[in-house]
Order: sequence, then structure tokens, then C-alpha cells
Amino acid sequence: MAAVAAESGRTHITFLPSPGMGHIIPLLVMAKRLVLHHGFHVSFISITTEASAAQTQLLRSPDLPSGLHVVELPLVDMSDILHDDMTIVHRLCLIVRESLPFISSVLRRNPPRALVLDIFCTDAFQIAKDLSIPTYSFFTASTALLAFSLYLPTMDREIEGEYVDLPAPVQVPGCGAIRIEDLMDQVRNRKIDEYKWYLLSVSRLPMAAGIFVNSWEDLEPVWLRGSTENSFFRRIPIPPVLPIGPVVEEDEQLTDSDKECIAWLDNQPPDSVLFISLGSGGTLTSAQLTELAWGLELSQQRFILVVRTPSDSRASGAFFNVGNEVELKAEAYLPQGFMERTREVGLVVPSWAPQMAVLRHPSTGGFLSHCGWNSTLESMYHGVPMIAWPLYAEQKMNATMLTEEGPRVAIRPVIGAGEKVVGREEIERVVRVVMEGEEGKEMRRRAGELQRSARATLKPGGPSFETLSQVAVKWTTTVQ
Repeated sequence: MAAVAAESGRTHITFLPSPGMGHIIPLLVMAKRLVLHHGFHVSFISITTEASAAQTQLLRSPDLPSGLHVVELPLVDMSDILHDDMTIVHRLCLIVRESLPFISSVLRRNPPRALVLDIFCTDAFQIAKDLSIPTYSFFTASTALLAFSLYLPTMDREIEGEYVDLPAPVQVPGCGAIRIEDLMDQVRNRKIDEYKWYLLSVSRLPMAAGIFVNSWEDLEPVWLRGSTENSFFRRIPIPPVLPIGPVVEEDEQLTDSDKECIAWLDNQPPDSVLFISLGSGGTLTSAQLTELAWGLELSQQRFILVVRTPSDSRASGAFFNVGNEVELKAEAYLPQGFMERTREVGLVVPSWAPQMAVLRHPSTGGFLSHCGWNSTLESMYHGVPMIAWPLYAEQKMNATMLTEEGPRVAIRPVIGAGEKVVGREEIERVVRVVMEGEEGKEMRRRAGELQRSARATLKPGGPSFETLSQVAVKWTTTVQ
């Protein structure tokens, strides 16, 4: 049987993520769960074109389980297709499209029992259909964004003009409202290719046999119930929505510099260190990085600061090159004397830090984050309150949810009237609130409740564990 891996005798599943750590990591963690907990053999297709050094290192790790086989696709020459000012989604979708011949070859050579792909790989739906391979989508962002995305084709048909000019928040049927200022970057201008590619990708979601979401009931109860029970979504109709989150990496391969970072944390008091990291793709402007550094210094709190080369043009400037800045000298981008003045309380790390290891450490008491969905889930999984610092994509939606809606486990700094950056005094204020104020203690308590809920849903008998188990049983017993 083609869907059973010949070398293992186990049911064979293939995963297809688009490039970028924010997409690679959750699909890889799900793949490992299927191998380790459910006895599957997994082929994990790696699109190497435009892959970052961090992605390559992760997928070539010797610690991957023996039943997980990474299939690296040949590089595609994109020199005549991509250009420097091309936006992320547009770039990702073109890379995937140009890789389709190689993807097709992999699937035809050993057709799996099922294919799991992410939102920017929907071009592969037709290949899978031609091969009669059931295809599932893993939506790696929030359920709130999934519900909005499923509603987007209707908005596109019924609304004239730009969504940013609407007089009121966007009310997603049966769910919640999204403020106009929080709309994701990809839908703020309907005339550009970025919007057209995103709309095309989400309009294909009903083609899936099921949609995995990286969430769970206690984190997004309104959005999960609305997207599965409301009549609007039933009429589309959408396939089953399958919450299996939080899908987060629990073990990291630590480098020598990573170990130095953890050793520094070992010498700090419990809940005393603020971790500052803006995800795998986020960057600050030079002016904002300067204000951030001054705010940290003024707060007099312990910190770990992950520094990247500033970008004055694009907040997602590191998306395709995270891990490549091996020669980065962090002090070149910080206020003169900052590292010397803060060396007793702070640690500056160039480019990349072992995020999960830092968040799980008992000395970590807060997380200043861009509010990417993976980072948000990792923070909740370890019960760490947040300072919300959204940069791009749907991160403003996530920040609003964390600060104003259900969880309320974060605080968000405010940019002063007429200013273009968050000032150092405001940064000092929010850092002190999280690390030493009563409000911070209450956020830490609520984060602890979500932590317990996240752990419980992943245990045997928990909703997320059982949801994945039921799909695994279906894949194992279904004969193609």
C-alpha cells in the first residue's frame, strides 16, 4: 500500500510547510507528535529556496525522531521573479508555486495517506486531488484570524472600497469584532498583490478535509465556537475545525551560546528577568531600538535583550534571514555605554536566543514580544505575562486579544501623540508594571491559569490530544 512507508510498515503522512520559522516550527512539532505518540512515519518537505540559516539548522538536527524524514527540495532560481520590495506573503506564495514540480515528484513517488500543508501552500491542493490524497490545512495563526479569513471572500464580494475605510469594526459572524486599526497588513490595501495572494489562499480552505488550528477552547472560546457552530460557516461549508494546540516546541537543541544564556539565567532570582525578543522575523527601527534600550536601563530591571540589525524600512526585515547574522555586533546598534552600564542586570544576545528554554526558566518573569502566534502560545504554555509589541501581519489582532479580551495577560505600551516611536519613559513604565507592580502579579496569575489549561489539554484525555488522536485513528484505518 503506497500510503504505508515501505521502510517502516507504518502509516505515512506528508507535511508541506512554506519557508519561515513561524510556519516550519508548528508543523514540525505536529509531525513529531504523530511519530512519537501515534506511530506514524512522516515525510517533511523542506522548501530550501529562500530558507534561513535557522530553518536549515532546525531541519538538519540530529535530534529529529527516526520516523521523521526531511525531504529537501532542490533550489529554484527565483532571481528573475523575486525583488527586494516584495512583501512576505507574495514572496512565499511565488516560492511555493515555483517549487510545485518538485513537490509533485515527492508526492507521486510515495503517495501518503494524507497531506498536511500550511496556508501558503494551497497550490498543492490540485496535485493532491489528482493523486486522490486527502489534504488537511494547518492554520498556524489564531482561530480568530482563521474565522476572519474564512469570512474574507464574502467581504471581498460584498464590500466596495478599502476595508480600512469602514466606519465600524468588522463583525465576523458568530464570533467577535475586529477593530479597523487591528486588521492584518495583508488586507489593508486590496489593490496590491499581497492581498490577492492572501485572498486566493484562504478561499481554498474549504477544499481541505479538515483545518487544524493551533489553539484550544480556554484560549479562544468565542472564536472556536463561532467558527464551528455559526450558520454562516456551515453554509460555506467549511471542513471540520480541529483544535490541537498549543503546538509548541518543548525541547530545543542548545548551542554553546544558548547554554551561556541559560547559565546567566541560573544566577538570577525567580520571576526577575524580562525577556525581549521579536520573533524570527521582527526588527525595530534604529530610533526605536535606542528608546527600548534606554527604557530598559531606566527601569532598573533584569533583562535578556535579543538584538538584530535595525531596519528603518520594514518591521519584518529578518523573516528570510534569521540566523544569518553571525557577525552581528550588538553594541554597534545600542546607545553608547549601554552594555557596560547594564552588565550587572542585563544580557544582550545577538540575533537569536533559545526562546522556549528562556521562557520555561524560573527566573523569567516577563516577555516583551511581537505577539506572533507561536510566541504567544509559548508564553502561555509557560505562564509568562507579556508586554505586547506587535510589528506586522496579524500581530495587532493578537495584541488586542491578549490585552483587552479574554486572557488579559499582557500590557501594551502607547505611542505618544505626534510621536513615531514608543518613548523610553513609556517603556520604563510598562516594564515596571509587569515586573514589579500589582497589575503584573495579576497578569502572572492569569497566565498561570492558562498554563495549567494548556498542559491539561495536551495530556491523554485532554481535548487537543483526543482531537489529534481521532484524526490519527481515521488515517490509520482508512483504506485509499
